[in-house]
Amino acid sequence: MLYEFRYLAPRTKAELAKVLADHAEDGKYLAGGTDLLPNIRNGLMKPAWVIDGKKLAGAQDIAFSQADGLVIGSAATINDVLRSKDARERYPVLCACAHELASHQIRNRATVAGNVVNASPCSDMAPALLCLGASAVLSSAAGERRVPFSEFFAGVKKTVLKPGEWLERIEVPAASAGARGAYKKLKRIAGHDLGIVGVLMVKGPMGLRFGVSSAAPTPVLVPSVAESDAPEAAVAEVLAAVSPISDVRGSKEYREHMIGVYVRRLLAEVK
Repeated sequence: MLYEFRYLAPRTKAELAKVLADHAEDGKYLAGGTDLLPNIRNGLMKPAWVIDGKKLAGAQDIAFSQADGLVIGSAATINDVLRSKDARERYPVLCACAHELASHQIRNRATVAGNVVNASPCSDMAPALLCLGASAVLSSAAGERRVPFSEFFAGVKKTVLKPGEWLERIEVPAASAGARGAYKKLKRIAGHDLGIVGVLMVKGPMGLRFGVSSAAPTPVLVPSVAESDAPEAAVAEVLAAVSPISDVRGSKEYREHMIGVYVRRLLAEVK
């Protein structure tokens, strides 16, 4: 389907803020485009303006410091994370989730920021960012505000982003560096597919945490499981935090069963 829109590519943060403010109602922000462009092509979105945020200096950067932790720019792709030495060595669970996102070709375009702003319940990056205590730094003409990812998701395809705001960068705290864990993702086929359910377990300075996708209106953080809990108690705690539905990819009961299977496996595998 052909659809005409105007394209803007601001070069400075001030210019981007102004453009987004001017087109808060009729514009869409372009990060990687792997969701936005198919939605436009399929007629699901009809913005008058598409505003590209990839031209800003530093937007594709990924950097680590003890003061700020791992800082991921708004245009950093999933494969940029996988190529980052700091991400691989300091935040392996982030890379474990990144590796499960779609195909290599899509990971070359899809951004971390876009994946979470899209706010799909089956987001692959959200469980890691939730478990690692990451925050989203949101910018607009009014300035910056920092929102923990535990407060970022507001529903299916909904976030706390306000009109005129964009996710400028993601900050993963230095205190979470070195956390270990693993991500289990159930798909209908081997390879590129949306998750029927995904379970991440992370052990680190923050304790034991689970992140679950495709099992509630938003990705879910479960920080209440203790390392001393028996496996069945851990399963019960995780299941109490989710609310899966039945759809074409799987039934509610199947999702609940597989969450339990993955929680038990992760507890046995991650030492």
